[in-house]
Amino acid sequence: MACGPHRERIERSAADVAVADTRTHLDEFVVGEGTVQLVRDTIREAAVAEHDDGIEAVGEASQMFFLLFGERHRVIIGNPARDPMPKRTKSSARWLAEHANDEFVKRAQREGWRSRAVFKLEEIQQRERLLRPGVRCVDLGAAPGSWSQFAARTLGPACRIVATDILPMDAIPGVEFVLGDFREASVLEQVLDRVGSDKIDLVLSDMAPNMAGIDAVDQPRSMYLAELALEFADRVLAPGGDLLVKLFQGDGFDRIIKDARRRYGRVVTKKPKASRTRSPEIYLLARQFGMV
Repeated sequence: MACGPHRERIERSAADVAVADTRTHLDEFVVGEGTVQLVRDTIREAAVAEHDDGIEAVGEASQMFFLLFGERHRVIIGNPARDPMPKRTKSSARWLAEHANDEFVKRAQREGWRSRAVFKLEEIQQRERLLRPGVRCVDLGAAPGSWSQFAARTLGPACRIVATDILPMDAIPGVEFVLGDFREASVLEQVLDRVGSDKIDLVLSDMAPNMAGIDAVDQPRSMYLAELALEFADRVLAPGGDLLVKLFQGDGFDRIIKDARRRYGRVVTKKPKASRTRSPEIYLLARQFGMV
């Protein structure tokens, strides 16, 4: 976990943003047969659109709001079937139209993937072969499950994948799912129990914070989540193992890279085509754990 001045800065930044009603941060969007929730930022509209892949239920954005704030700032998301959503603005409507026409969204629907985010992992897999026969992996912040879905299809029926998220996720053959905040001891213990006594080969993390539209708040949150992923990987990876984690370019980015280089033999960054050009999102790929 983050410690010292950095942890204090994160906590101060987090505490500076109050959420009176999370319903104002949700927008409703229909994909295929299901209704899903998108996070909409009321300070800088479409801020989440810079990194959120949209087909995810509240997954990639809202889940990390809970992960960061924990019990101190627990809030309940309103039921869209019962609680009316605020009127969409022109900018959010434009983004939704852009999203609906997105080539990766259409392809995900056509091919049966749960999220367009799958194509980020697919491109990295094509170049790096992270997923190989016999690989055991953990998927952090997995809901709605496109990365686990891709990993399971790639590894085949003998795959061993543990996924975790604070939001429910529909079952995927070959994937053991743990519901809850893995920072909590009881949840972490469940994840480690699923992993077993043997170390694993790969940690995947597509976690992202709920964007407030304020760089001084958003960036520390994203770096904090990256630190969590690195520290979790320290605990579970076998020598030579790999880590793929989402980052956002900005303050603290270089420090994360340096930290990774002290742990791994090869550290590079990746910007898949499915990651929107305007987004500061980038992926850190760290390979050969412990072989520095």
